Amino acid sequence: MGIDTVLWSKLVTGMTLGFHMIFATIGVGIPLMIAIAELIGIRKQDSHYTLMAKRWARGFVISVAVGVVTGTAISLQLALVWPNFMKLAGNVIALPLFMEVFAFFFEAIFLGIYLYTWDRFKNPYIHWLLTIPIVAGAGMSAVFITTVNGFMNQPEGFTMQGGQFTAVNPVQAMLNTATFSKVFHVLSSAYLTGAALLAGIAAFTMLRKGVTGYHKKALKLMMAVVMLFGLLNTVAGDASAKFLAEHQPEKLAAAEWHFETESGADLILLGWLNAEHKIIGAVHLPKILSFLAFGNFNAKVTGLNEFPPDEQPPLLVHYFFDLMAGIGFALLGISVLYFLFTFWKKRNEHNKWILRIIALGAPLAFLGVELGWFYAELGRQPWILRGYMRVEEAATTSPSVRILFFLFLLLYIVLGVFSVLVLRRLFNNNPAETEMEKWAQHAGDKRTGKGAHA
Repeated sequence: MGIDTVLWSKLVTGMTLGFHMIFATIGVGIPLMIAIAELIGIRKQDSHYTLMAKRWARGFVISVAVGVVTGTAISLQLALVWPNFMKLAGNVIALPLFMEVFAFFFEAIFLGIYLYTWDRFKNPYIHWLLTIPIVAGAGMSAVFITTVNGFMNQPEGFTMQGGQFTAVNPVQAMLNTATFSKVFHVLSSAYLTGAALLAGIAAFTMLRKGVTGYHKKALKLMMAVVMLFGLLNTVAGDASAKFLAEHQPEKLAAAEWHFETESGADLILLGWLNAEHKIIGAVHLPKILSFLAFGNFNAKVTGLNEFPPDEQPPLLVHYFFDLMAGIGFALLGISVLYFLFTFWKKRNEHNKWILRIIALGAPLAFLGVELGWFYAELGRQPWILRGYMRVEEAATTSPSVRILFFLFLLLYIVLGVFSVLVLRRLFNNNPAETEMEKWAQHAGDKRTGKGAHA
């Protein structure tokens, strides 16, 4: 029996992206949190914040190691699973792919120096300055790879001749129309998710082991960052909606189940479709879609029926879009609630229900990132390169792609288990309070001259 190589190609890439996105998001988001914590520790001369930076950096190294493997897998799969796409567009996306690797090595070099130079400088600000290239390298790595995705959504920077891309301008291809909104959304969501993860860990630890000074400070700091990037992520989402309305109206229409072109279009939340594509049980917000799309409550929004049926994205993306946006607003709401309880003296911001909600926010943030990427990729269907190449034209015809799926699945199971075991070993057996005591004792020994031989 023959197999559907297109389906298996989608499954291989979807699985890889889904797994990689967890570690890529951590890899982009956590360095900024480390930099913020260390800077506050230096300015306030508070060893709690310095310890945060140290502990977070240790965990971050594990995510970098796994991210390298999964990132390499994606590059490998572009050639093995989507050979026709690389044949057509390889000369266009080669520059950002190379720059992404360069950004990673740039980050890795300074990360190594950062990890091995704690307490080596008389001026602690010198050590903190090492976080700047780490944050920049992590961010630029995300920027360069996102420009590739932007190009796939909005191909620019070439001339089409004889079925080939000629007169290629790789910089123009990177700085395509989709780049700004996509990069803004990717970075803001990565920083939001990184902060939500660390806040969730602090809240979960407080639920299990009680409230401590270290975790109270970590939680308050990260919830402030969640609020900041929650607001920025909302702005990024608005910019993305306006981009879609102008340049990819079929994607926006599919996400909103907006079938007929009309002025003053409603925003559709939740609901389901019957066999006749009638929307059942949804919440309609009058004219809000027109406002989100064009900043005008009476603007005309293109309906999905304007496009040929074989060029319409799957309507499933509506649920991805709703859940992604809902999670973003929920994270922002959680941070607002936390600070309301902080400043409302009759309430305790560390009560069990608040801590449970914050702890739940960590996996929700990652779910939001995953849903966002699946919406971005499925919403571009049936195109792998919008307007130029369909997914079925790009995929491999080799039946070996099925074997490839199970090999990569095994790899990701091993990597996932390895990551969990190492992180548990790093932190469960070495709680922050114990490390704080050892650190204070070591500092005392250095002042009294003990252990000077070390």
